[in-house]
Amino acid sequence: MGEREGALQRLAGWIDSRLGLSYPMLRPVPRYALNPFYWLGALAVVAFVIQGVTGMIMMLYYVPSPTQAYSSTLYIFQNVYNGRFLETIHLYTAYAMIMLAFMHMMRGYFVSVHKKPREVMWVVGMLMGFVTLGFGFTGYLLPWTVVSKSATDVGVGMVSALPQPVSALLTFLIVGGGGDSAEILRFFDLHVVILPAVLLILLVVKMYMLESHGVADPTGGKPTEAKPRASPIFPDVTMYLFELSLLFGAGMLLISAVFPLNLPPEYSAAAASQYVPQPDWYFLWIYQVLKMSFFEANGPLKQFGLPIALTLITLIFVALVLLPFIDRGRERRVSRRPLYTTLGLLLVGELAVLSYWGLVTPGQTIPAEQAALVIGGTALLIVAGSALIYGVMYRGAKGRLSTAPQKEIPHSELRSGLAFTGLVAFGAFSIGMLVNGAVGVAIGDYSFGSLATVAVSSALLALDLVGSVFLVYRLDLRTGTIKRCVKALELGWRE
Repeated sequence: MGEREGALQRLAGWIDSRLGLSYPMLRPVPRYALNPFYWLGALAVVAFVIQGVTGMIMMLYYVPSPTQAYSSTLYIFQNVYNGRFLETIHLYTAYAMIMLAFMHMMRGYFVSVHKKPREVMWVVGMLMGFVTLGFGFTGYLLPWTVVSKSATDVGVGMVSALPQPVSALLTFLIVGGGGDSAEILRFFDLHVVILPAVLLILLVVKMYMLESHGVADPTGGKPTEAKPRASPIFPDVTMYLFELSLLFGAGMLLISAVFPLNLPPEYSAAAASQYVPQPDWYFLWIYQVLKMSFFEANGPLKQFGLPIALTLITLIFVALVLLPFIDRGRERRVSRRPLYTTLGLLLVGELAVLSYWGLVTPGQTIPAEQAALVIGGTALLIVAGSALIYGVMYRGAKGRLSTAPQKEIPHSELRSGLAFTGLVAFGAFSIGMLVNGAVGVAIGDYSFGSLATVAVSSALLALDLVGSVFLVYRLDLRTGTIKRCVKALELGWRE
């Protein structure tokens, strides 16, 4: 009986230490946290509030049905006072909310805020991120334009490719019993009722835990002061957040005024046949992966290609949710976490490359060798750059990392090897891009993308050649087999 009670007490203690059920509220905030990067999540909430206000105004005129959705949206654009401006702010703050949520996640990843005792906070934050993506997905359909409906059909098609019974359940939850009327009504309900309620509940839970645990210390492990100065919630922190929110709101108003939204044509089967469907920018990277030839139905994986691709993408999300239970070390400093830092840079780099690549290749099937070249080349460049940076950083820690005698590689040889590896990888990447663009031009593709690929890859290859000449010349300074005549390349050289 005693062991059982002890186990229950330990479990209760673990839950209390993570959820903060017995901690005081509204604690002061350390002065070092009065930094915009600490408030990215708060700005995402501000964007959510702006969307809520603008969305409630638009709900006065919007009708969620296939026959009236577009006409009611057009009415807002043309007849409601500043209706176009209202729609623009609503869309742009949605984009800002997604981007701020991603920046908030990556900042937390790099500074290791998921470490003990904030594991549950991280999981709740990830769930809030998924809800934010759900806002974008469900709200994009509601205007019922050819762009939004076609993009939504792509997303629903991706869900339907998942294994059964998961596919049938998710499809029913998203689109309802079938038909356009059920789909738009389900998306409307999700967008204006279900997802806001879920997000608010998660927000309350996370804010309670944040108040319980307080702001995470700087990544050095401890604040610069033994007991850092704190600012009271009111008026200092409240006014700081208010000023930051006003700056954000003013920026969104300015962008919305300078770049007003244009309403695409109404959806119809005929209009959709003339349009290449693509998801919105925050899902482009997923769509680009699914367009790769080895995931296509006629590819080597046959009918299993798409489910395998979606499973791999799902595993990435699952790994991010479970990160606190994977990365359990106590070290939080970026300089001491080369593996996880490099993985984070890989995630950001690959997402950026895949998203842009998907933007410039709408509807195109990506050959397997091209996909391997771009994804592999991006990964190689990031890993090589990370290795070079960490090599330079650890050079100053010589003798402090290990007391065991080791055979050391001279730093000059290590630098030369890393530089050679980087130049080879960069050159291969540039040549691959150049060949791909040149082939496109040779077969008559004079589009901006092909010409830009040729121009950019040629410039990169030229830079690679210049770097190679520089490296060879510097290495020759030790042997003297080449006549020295380029004094500019000898800058900083010491015999």
